[in-house]
Amino acid sequence: MSEEKIINEETVETVETVEEVAAEEVVAETVETEEVVTELPAKKQRSRKKKVETQEVKPESEWKEQVVQIRRVTKVVKGGKKLSFRAIVIVGNKKGQVGVGCAKASEVIIAIQKAIADGRKNLITVPIFKTTIPHPITGRSGAGAVMLRPASQGTGIIAGGAVRSVLELAGIENILSKSLGSKSPLNAANATLEALKALKPFNEVAKKRGLTMAELLN
Repeated sequence: MSEEKIINEETVETVETVEEVAAEEVVAETVETEEVVTELPAKKQRSRKKKVETQEVKPESEWKEQVVQIRRVTKVVKGGKKLSFRAIVIVGNKKGQVGVGCAKASEVIIAIQKAIADGRKNLITVPIFKTTIPHPITGRSGAGAVMLRPASQGTGIIAGGAVRSVLELAGIENILSKSLGSKSPLNAANATLEALKALKPFNEVAKKRGLTMAELLN
């Protein structure tokens, strides 16, 4: 009987130790799950924080470009025809500087970029008297001819097509114009440019005549 009691006691102790170990493991698991649960909201909060990227605002360029014409042209070469695009672009800053660019390329975007670069290379300075031109003038280029006349305040730009684009980007606000020759946009733009290039400011004319500005204007 004593041996059976000893065995029963040992089995009871082992059962108790097993239960204690199991209870400790359960407690440890619950503690770990609580730690995980407490960590989850922090991770979520971190993930919600968005990175705010600061972009540098580039200053706007004072130069403006206006596409007048894009035309598909062909060139006969050995073996067939070569297709390309021709772009005519007016470049100006509306402060007395303007230029006309013309370029060809196999793609439209490249042709426009090349025309803009060509226009910036051929800029001219326009003498502006108040908001119009100093005196009447006529410009010619090829078969195109453009007549320009000064206008009073509030008249606006009386012109159309390529002539209007050149005058607007030059910074002229009041003017009268008439196209007298070819209707080609390139000829009209070049004729307008030649007319603006030939303008003479009042102070230059007064120096040549030996007069003051007041005497010349009166």
